[in-house]
Amino acid sequence: MAVILSINSGSSSVKVSIYKHSSTSEIPAQLAEAQISGLTAPPVKLAYTRGSERIKGQEAIGVKSNEDACGRILSHIVDDKGLAEISSRDDITHVCHRVVHGGDYPNAHIIDQETYHHLQDLTDLAPLHNASALAIVKACIKALPNAKNIAYFDSSFHVTIPQAVRTYAIDQSIAELNGLRKYGFHGISYAYITRTVAEFLGKKQEDTSIIALHLGSGASACAIQNGKSVDNSMGLTPLAGLPGATRSGDVDPSLIFHFTHDAGKPSPSSTKEMHISTAEDILNKQSGWKALTGTTDFGTIASSEDPKCKLAFDLFADRITGFVGSYYVKLGGKVDALVFAGGIGERAARLRNTVVERCQCLGFAIDSTKNEKDILDMVQDVSKDGATHKTLVCQTDEQFEMARQCAVNMI
Repeated sequence: MAVILSINSGSSSVKVSIYKHSSTSEIPAQLAEAQISGLTAPPVKLAYTRGSERIKGQEAIGVKSNEDACGRILSHIVDDKGLAEISSRDDITHVCHRVVHGGDYPNAHIIDQETYHHLQDLTDLAPLHNASALAIVKACIKALPNAKNIAYFDSSFHVTIPQAVRTYAIDQSIAELNGLRKYGFHGISYAYITRTVAEFLGKKQEDTSIIALHLGSGASACAIQNGKSVDNSMGLTPLAGLPGATRSGDVDPSLIFHFTHDAGKPSPSSTKEMHISTAEDILNKQSGWKALTGTTDFGTIASSEDPKCKLAFDLFADRITGFVGSYYVKLGGKVDALVFAGGIGERAARLRNTVVERCQCLGFAIDSTKNEKDILDMVQDVSKDGATHKTLVCQTDEQFEMARQCAVNMI
């Protein structure tokens, strides 16, 4: 039996899902789930679920970093007497790490010394996204010396994006030397969405074409043709495309130089390991709907009559609609479904309704009664009867997708 940890490390939280896998099944079974949140906005708190056993909001005293959080979670699961599959750290056989930027890696990769150094090099390309994951990788290699550490990249799903789509109109000798092109992100989520939606529709994955929207504090859109990504709204980094909680999304590239004269200078949040410019800091951490409204809570924004919140809501809906229209044309109108996913995609019924109403001319229509229901199924149909194309909501699960790929390949 294999015991698999799936780790999703962000700037303010660390999530770990624990699975077991036997050779008799391709599908891993979830045993427990743990999360430490509040790393950038204390108090830091632990949440833990195993069957009916639940811990919520327990203060994690002394936890100050992603590495601390990982160590605390490992200690908690090893000390949990109800988790019979893990009596010591040696029982953990595989550790799956979500790494946002994988450069040109087309698939998951066992993390050896060479891989680790290559990912360190990519940190300069995506300092705000890879650094926390690499800190966890380093901690796990030390804490779990007998386990295989495997990197799963958000960019890998998008290696099928055509050259003309991924290329920027800049000097190609410099672009190729520095890896400057569109990579696309949220790929682990889109892999899960594509597979589960194909199953829901009763189609083979290679026969499934969808427009998928991963909408959360980081948001993106993806055109998937015959099971493969042909475009993603994100680019060289996750900053491009849709706005998010603190990200600007697409802006005129020259805007930042008018916004501040210090754009190219190091940000105060730079460290010896992370080289962050003022421009990167402003556009990634000080923009988005937080800059427009003062809050990162989209639920509050969607339910508010405040003009600032209304502007943020309408702006977000407008940008999403623009990508849906563009991708509909890119797919030649051969679209099986428009799929909403991510925390906002799953919960914001008003946003789904607004976007689909604006896309009615393309053959999408939403049933208001279905749309207002809680999303309980893995994939849930909210389409109006008779609509040309389906509108679906998918409860995406990146941690499960990593564990499933690990189990299928058992690397």
